[in-house]
Amino acid sequence: MKKIIFKNFLSETTIFFLLSCSSVALIVWVIQAVNYLGFVTEDGHGFKIYFLYTVLSLPKIFNELLPFMFFFSVFFVLSKYEDQNQILIFWSNGIKKNEFLNVVIKYSFIFLILHLLMSSFVVPFTQDKARSYIRQSNIDFLPSLMKPKKFMDTVERLTIYVEDKNDQDNFENIVIKDEYNKSDSRIIYAKKGFFSEANNQKILVLNDGKILNINKGKTTIFNFNKTQINLSQYNSKTTKYPKLQEINIFSLSRCLFSSEDKRSTELLQDKNLFKFQCSNAKKPLDNIAQEVLSRIFKSLYIPLLGLISCLLIIKTKNSSGYSKYKIKIFALGIILISISEILMKFFSSDINQSSIIISVPLILFLIFRIMFSRQSMAATR
Repeated sequence: MKKIIFKNFLSETTIFFLLSCSSVALIVWVIQAVNYLGFVTEDGHGFKIYFLYTVLSLPKIFNELLPFMFFFSVFFVLSKYEDQNQILIFWSNGIKKNEFLNVVIKYSFIFLILHLLMSSFVVPFTQDKARSYIRQSNIDFLPSLMKPKKFMDTVERLTIYVEDKNDQDNFENIVIKDEYNKSDSRIIYAKKGFFSEANNQKILVLNDGKILNINKGKTTIFNFNKTQINLSQYNSKTTKYPKLQEINIFSLSRCLFSSEDKRSTELLQDKNLFKFQCSNAKKPLDNIAQEVLSRIFKSLYIPLLGLISCLLIIKTKNSSGYSKYKIKIFALGIILISISEILMKFFSSDINQSSIIISVPLILFLIFRIMFSRQSMAATR
């Protein structure tokens, strides 16, 4: 009978978690998708890139919501059971409160493992995959971004100004500054210009103008009747290098825990652009340590949140101040989630400091576990 009771409780909690977490994640995703429209309206990427990028952000949103939604799901179901007197079924069938808590804690480890897997592997993979679409993207919407009498610097190294533009996307009095590096650049002026496409590449065709080449302070001028600029050689200003959040935990750990010599040799070949993140300097190592430990640390709070939600069963709805007690338990869960977010910022390559931070959820778990046992024993007297 106990197994059936626990099975019903856990299945109801799981269903509520899936429905509520999916609903909230979808709302957040829609709001975020609106913000990502800048990829089209400002950076000039196509709608296909925009769609793929936004879809691949869903795992990250779900993962961020998981600890809170787990806490909220257990809290909500227990509140409902108490309000409908269903919680009495547990106690009338000989289930002890400590026994009930142990089942919830075991149940929470499923979510801990899920969150750990997503934080360590799934989210970095999907984030890196999303970024890869940006890296490989053409500036498909560049013509529509060019406005009369406005400077357009969406493209890296390139600043474009047009005085006038007609309905056919033909431009008049165009000024372009192309910066090769700090000392070398060129300025192009053309009376007319338009965009063309050849071999799936965007070409800016310019007519009747001048090119000013600036090389280490020396300037040379050329006139032209017609010239072309192949925009495929330019990149969007969207970040090209992988962020730490987009790198799998194995690569980060190898960089963090390997010797200095290995960091500067074989680790540089682990990922083409990861070499800019992996170095022997303290600040990059602190950032890597923060990223690695944060992925593990936040998951450790899930059993603690399960324990906190179970504090609801210490009192019944007939107890004085039960409503305020519920609010306090819910507020405590929110505070602990906030604390976990704050403490993650203090992780570093200093082992002693990071060990102290990691021990916080474990110590809190022991404290609340003892508190639960004492209060449950006092309640049965």
